[in-house]
Amino acid sequence: MVNNYFLKRMGLLNLTTDQMDQLHLATLDILEHVGVKICEPEALQLLQDAGARVTDDLVKIPTWMVQQALNTAPCKIAIYDRQGSRAMTLEKGKIYYGTGSDTPYIIDIETGNRRKSVKQDTINATIIADALENIDFVMSMARASDVPEIRSDRHHFEAMTLNSTKPIIFDAHDRQGLLDIIEMASLVRGNKKALAEKPYIMHYSEPISPLVHSRAGLEKLLTAAENWIPLVYAPAVMCGATGPVTTAGALVIANAEIISGLVIHQLKSKGAPFIYGGGTPPLNMITTVCSYGDPQGMLGAVSLVQLSHFYNLPSFTVAGCTDSQCFDQQAAMEGGFNLLMTALVGGNLIHDLGYIGIGLTYSLEYLVLCNEGVGAVKFLTKGLEITPETLALDIIEKVGPGGHFLTEQHTMDHFRSQMHFTRMFNRNNYQNWEAAGSKCFADGANDLLKEILQWHEVAPLPEEVEKAIRDIASGAMKREELA
Repeated sequence: MVNNYFLKRMGLLNLTTDQMDQLHLATLDILEHVGVKICEPEALQLLQDAGARVTDDLVKIPTWMVQQALNTAPCKIAIYDRQGSRAMTLEKGKIYYGTGSDTPYIIDIETGNRRKSVKQDTINATIIADALENIDFVMSMARASDVPEIRSDRHHFEAMTLNSTKPIIFDAHDRQGLLDIIEMASLVRGNKKALAEKPYIMHYSEPISPLVHSRAGLEKLLTAAENWIPLVYAPAVMCGATGPVTTAGALVIANAEIISGLVIHQLKSKGAPFIYGGGTPPLNMITTVCSYGDPQGMLGAVSLVQLSHFYNLPSFTVAGCTDSQCFDQQAAMEGGFNLLMTALVGGNLIHDLGYIGIGLTYSLEYLVLCNEGVGAVKFLTKGLEITPETLALDIIEKVGPGGHFLTEQHTMDHFRSQMHFTRMFNRNNYQNWEAAGSKCFADGANDLLKEILQWHEVAPLPEEVEKAIRDIASGAMKREELA
């Protein structure tokens, strides 16, 4: 469990209970008196039948409907790996880190240049994420510009599910894309029932800020609920653009969008798994970019995690990303800050590790740095074990003043669990570092990436399953034909 005392000392419980009550009550006011725009007929009908006030596509949701949805949504969700073993439990105090999705550009590990990403980049990035020990789940990372855009979502999922055994968060262009992807995942698990019982996939979808639920977004929300596929419903409200410039106002917009999405989701399938999340990044008024590294955006992200705890829902948030256009000191500092902050506040699914260039570019060297950072963060958040064995009073008495502990059996028994060992960070003296080639972190990270791509092996799926997944992704086989 993440230690509340540690959180308070770090100043990350920035919202008091009274403030969260205020945000909740403001959200209820918006839902009941301003309403949300619903652009999908089934969702409109579900809301109207349940008692919401519907005028054309504007829906005003009473407080009691919100409370019903919160009462039926699960407070914890078990997520499995591709092989059917429990990989993550999304509940208070559990933190997991993963990559991001759909960047149109990538930093080429051979040339160091920024270029358009292709499907092979998604494959390579997935293999690397599978190999990195502190990456808990994968997203598609690079957008495949060399496949038909209408089917790129299927190609991304094929690349992920064939090249990693870790849990997957995926997006889909529309309902048909989502159904194809569910079919591919069902092939892996055996059937749809088995997939629902032990999901290794989570679907990511978004509302449109401010306060609009699009037809495509709702079709996917309803499909995920019907099939019991865990759903991440995550707005990105830009402070000063698609939401108020104040973080508090943007949080009200984001919360209203998430909670109204939850109401529809639970009306479709009571108890279906729903993951609360999103962000409130600022629109920089000087450069007009949506910032990934600005402290205001991080303040909004950790506030939404706290609201997820207030509602007792699993959470999805962001870290390991930067506005810097290259892998440099700014990237390292911004990534280090947000990796630690989201852990200390207790975010469950923490994504976007490896993002640079305001979310448009992927750097695999940066992902390696984030992997090392997560290792340190997980070590810190474990806290301190204080027992008679770790207090070591008998050993201190034995060694006495002026002695040393280097040759004591107690040291041999415990140093591996008490120290944080790193694969990449330099812990050597100058002479040994120089003798090893005087490499900076970026050079070592690049070497590691090439080593992983050469040697890392992912457990294969049965040949007939792989072929069917590839055929569905390319459109060579339809779901109906498979059935």
